[in-house]
Amino acid sequence: MPFVRIDLMLGKDATYRTTIGDVVYEAMRRTLDVPENDRFQVIAERGASDFIVDRTYMGIERTDDCVVIQITLNEGRDVAKKKAFYKAVADGLHERLKLRREDVFINLVEVKKENWSFGNGEAQYAPQ
Repeated sequence: MPFVRIDLMLGKDATYRTTIGDVVYEAMRRTLDVPENDRFQVIAERGASDFIVDRTYMGIERTDDCVVIQITLNEGRDVAKKKAFYKAVADGLHERLKLRREDVFINLVEVKKENWSFGNGEAQYAPQ
């Protein structure tokens, strides 16, 4: 049920982009109780004029390697799970890609279950 959008600055190779997606998916499975095979991700590179990230907001120094991860998912997870997810992603990207933890920006957008259609023009999670 999560839908993941990952944006980063133009210039990374396919393996780098795929690894980001893998880390995010693995962290969702471990910390947010996402079912196996529930992987829907769009990974896009942006030119500098289309990728605007404040370099120092909240006292965090960001570089051109900053990755913006936005996930739309069903509402209902507690703060502890969300914090565990943020940490798992930042740590995983640091371990596998040497990406600075400061360069990992994550936004969760929670929605009601009836806001999904996985195909066939149906709302599979909507109450009957």
